[in-house]
Amino acid sequence: MVILGIESSCDETAVAIVRDGRELVSNVVASSMDQHVIYGGVVPEIAARSHIEVIIPTVDEALRQADMTWDDIDGIAVTYGAGLGGSLLIGVVTARTLALTFGKPLYPVNHVEAHVYANFLTVSDVPAVSARSEQPAFPMLAIIVSGGHSQLALFQDHGTYELLGQTQDDAIGEAFDKVAKILGLPYPGGPSIAKAAQEGDAYAYSLPKAKMSGEYDFSFSGLKTAVLRLAQQLIGEDFTFPSFKLAERLTEKQKVDIAASFQRIAIETIVGKALLAYERYAPASVVIAGGVAASQELRRQLLESLPSPIEFPDFKLCTDNGAMVATRACFPLKTADPFSLDINPNLSM
Repeated sequence: MVILGIESSCDETAVAIVRDGRELVSNVVASSMDQHVIYGGVVPEIAARSHIEVIIPTVDEALRQADMTWDDIDGIAVTYGAGLGGSLLIGVVTARTLALTFGKPLYPVNHVEAHVYANFLTVSDVPAVSARSEQPAFPMLAIIVSGGHSQLALFQDHGTYELLGQTQDDAIGEAFDKVAKILGLPYPGGPSIAKAAQEGDAYAYSLPKAKMSGEYDFSFSGLKTAVLRLAQQLIGEDFTFPSFKLAERLTEKQKVDIAASFQRIAIETIVGKALLAYERYAPASVVIAGGVAASQELRRQLLESLPSPIEFPDFKLCTDNGAMVATRACFPLKTADPFSLDINPNLSM
């Protein structure tokens, strides 16, 4: 079974071809990130316009790299939610049109669930992308961490899972972006914070961890506010001092120490809840998924804390990509009517 997957939920226009849910045949990503950096975040209108410009060339390039034609493709998978409405619409309309034009079945894929499936690739024909040595076993604990999501899910099988916990406010990636903005670090915040943290003392400042009623739920809004108050205090100002003026008053030493301290607490929050879930449910495997899965500090803490060995996905398969979408559709999934499939920006697991 050969599936072409299309992902366009945010600022990456991504297309990949996957065979039998394990072999990555081609993987193409066209990102508009450089257009958003100057704004400190993704601008939906710019992202949608970029998708329109590059989606067909990206599909063509994925087929070219795979040395395939549409006769070799058994189905088309597309992210229909969650994400930015305009961005999702470009991907879904393209997938619907291609399905009708070439007579292929159309598979609607949940973006968050798809991230987990990057871990099922065990063969890579793409030189720049590595694959795992084996597919994860069920029951499987999935740690899903990105700019829009922070969730723990227990998978009993493909399509059968229980959402154990999730963020009740900011996702961890969103918190990284906001703290980076406070410190005057470039977008996206995750890599910027990680780079600054290498020069800082992770125990320089004491920052709080949220106490939640849900055993496996997260909260990062309070931690973000604690960083804001700490920065205001360090420069001798009260809570009324505007956050966008803090960076110019903070010393470089203060910035890197705040970055390191924040990163430690944010990741300890994720790892601590993951360990609780692991001890209770004793899964056969643990996987990590989403953009924040690329964090070296998160990987380090997980390896140190969880007794189960973890095989991490390639860094290029952590951020949004078509491979995860195509892989999800290789396992049991209902098809959609290409005449009526619609987007669902608020889709949840």
